[in-house]
Amino acid sequence: MSNVVLITGASSGIGKSTADFLSNKNYIVYGTGRNPKKSENDSFSLISLDVTKLDSIEKAVDYIINKEGRIDVLVNNAGMGITGSIEDTPTDEMRKVFDTNLFGAIDVMKVVLPHMRKQQSGIIINITSIAGYMGLPYRGVYSATKGALDLVTEAIRMEAKEFGIKIATVAPGEVATNIAAGRYYTPVLENSAYKEKYQINLSLMNDHVDSGLNPIKIAQQIYNIINLSQPKVHYRVGGFMDKFSIILKKILPSKIYEKLLMNYYQL
Repeated sequence: MSNVVLITGASSGIGKSTADFLSNKNYIVYGTGRNPKKSENDSFSLISLDVTKLDSIEKAVDYIINKEGRIDVLVNNAGMGITGSIEDTPTDEMRKVFDTNLFGAIDVMKVVLPHMRKQQSGIIINITSIAGYMGLPYRGVYSATKGALDLVTEAIRMEAKEFGIKIATVAPGEVATNIAAGRYYTPVLENSAYKEKYQINLSLMNDHVDSGLNPIKIAQQIYNIINLSQPKVHYRVGGFMDKFSIILKKILPSKIYEKLLMNYYQL
């Protein structure tokens, strides 16, 4: 019997690559998007789901359960980016990103977990980010949402373990996706104290995305985790410097690490 997989945010990028990859491995895959537009090349079912609306999550999960009777794998991938200095970024926009990246992922887990508990099996993989391991300048809110999801995952993994449910995170580094197109960009304000440095960092961010990893690398890691009997808590997928930055933060004094980041981001 093929495993049934639910992947949020599967209209493009990591989610779509993962949905195609798992579908080609004979999984039954349901990808979701807020306004799904199925391509002729899609090898999976694409259904509507908005992670910020509980009734939308419940409707999508009920649809899959009614069709398949179970959900074996949840990949919590839906997310959005945000850039800007903490001072200049509107707080309401910060809340929207937390609603998607953190509370949206939590609500999807809350709706799926009772079905996995009934099955006494299942695996949840939350897509976080290497950016969640450090407060990055002009991406501090994004870092915070992903760091928070990392910690929530650590907690819920222990809570759900007795029910046969496995939970892990995959933290990508820079990945070549269209995330830049869906980001909330705090405008470069003429009267902002951060105008010059923010503009420099916007260019750096977009350059990093363009030269990032192929999202298929994330899909392959997710496939490997699904097939492990005892997955670890955290997996990081990225270039050498992405992973090395986490090691450096652990071993270096905080002021020295901060200085390295500031030099890197030309601050």
